[in-house]
Amino acid sequence: MSNTETALKEAMSSIEGAIGVALVDYGSGMALGTLGGSQTMDLNVAAAANTDVVRAKLRAMEMLGLQDRIEDILITLNTQYHLIRLLTGRGGNGLFLYLVLDTQRANLAMARHQLRRIESELEV
Repeated sequence: MSNTETALKEAMSSIEGAIGVALVDYGSGMALGTLGGSQTMDLNVAAAANTDVVRAKLRAMEMLGLQDRIEDILITLNTQYHLIRLLTGRGGNGLFLYLVLDTQRANLAMARHQLRRIESELEV
């Protein structure tokens, strides 16, 4: 089991093309931890904004009567992938990992696999 800081460091070091990562509470929109980012990628702002994405998808699923859970949400831009992975482990209810990747350097399938592994080891 790993803590937040260890999980964020693991994501940045083991996922090729990682630009930044955050652990986010989608109830409040607050980032519980961030690592990486840039002057043009403020992870705290992105974390708060992406809580709206998660909430909207959860509302849509409820309105459609879907009895399923979100594994992850992928947003593709010209130069970046934004990957949102909802936590399902112990203490993870209401939290998600938010990962920003450089499309030129990242392998999306491997990034999803690594993020899934990191999420399974994270204890909040």
